Amino acid sequence: MARQDIESREVAGGVAKNRGSTSFSSSSYVIEDTETQWTSWLVPMFVVANIAVFVVVMYINNCPKHNDGLQGKCVARFLERFSFQPLRENPLFGPSAATLEKMGALESTKVVNKHQAWRLITSIWLHAGVFHLIANMLCLVFIGIRLEQQFGFVRIGVIYLVSGLGGSVLSSLFIQNNISVGASGALFGLLGAMLSELFTNWTIYTNKAAALITLLVIIAINLGIGILPHVNNFAHVGGFFTGFLLGFVLLPRPKYGWLEQRNLPGGGVGLSSKYNTYQYVLWIISAVLLIAGFTVALVMLFRGENANSRCHWCHYLNCVPTSRWKCD
Repeated sequence: MARQDIESREVAGGVAKNRGSTSFSSSSYVIEDTETQWTSWLVPMFVVANIAVFVVVMYINNCPKHNDGLQGKCVARFLERFSFQPLRENPLFGPSAATLEKMGALESTKVVNKHQAWRLITSIWLHAGVFHLIANMLCLVFIGIRLEQQFGFVRIGVIYLVSGLGGSVLSSLFIQNNISVGASGALFGLLGAMLSELFTNWTIYTNKAAALITLLVIIAINLGIGILPHVNNFAHVGGFFTGFLLGFVLLPRPKYGWLEQRNLPGGGVGLSSKYNTYQYVLWIISAVLLIAGFTVALVMLFRGENANSRCHWCHYLNCVPTSRWKCD
């Protein structure tokens, strides 16, 4: 299998295992009783969509028909056309690189030279194998459902999709010789949004230090995994910072007590401002940075620039060579 920059499969494990130990529980987080609690349906639909896309990809892959046998025999041949590529070619139990490329994997040269910008979006719905898919979907369930219950499907859906786009754009700027697939950029966007949500709603947390430290540890571990070979950490970084900025824009909560004041007799005459001043400041700064960042990145991308020429050390964010592995 041509080397793929497969987005972090371990992100789900890191988040899933640590999610239960965070301080984002009812005992440490104050949520007013009058605040709407949403029913999560979009995140489960995202999970179903990702699984359905993988099934379609495997159907089109049709290993028994297209495998030349040079890398070995198809795996799980009882699945017939849904069987997996030889493990030497794809150890994740998935399709071939050619099939992923055909179905919309991210490839910078095709995005720029063949005007296939749609790959920036389609790539976040593709996965390199069963293990890759399961890991990312577990992560999405553990993080996304809770966020959707608190903030609704519109805001979480926007964060997920725009963060995925941000990860794809940054990845295309730095990785131009390999294909990339996976939802990890979008998932890291949700992690980034969780962090900025903690900052922008700082005054209503009761156990601030524990919540912040726990979340930072989770993020650091998963970003650290990204320096391993075959993991597209640029998608992680791009998705994380996109989600981080979007969190300030989309996830601020009203000041504690504001909802109760609004429901007082008289319609809340003389009601104070809905948000704190610092929340407005963070909203404006984040919106400006988000728009400016996407504008600059997209202009660079479609001008065919290689971001590595402007940042000679940035490749270490994606892979750090050691005596045990190489990054070429």
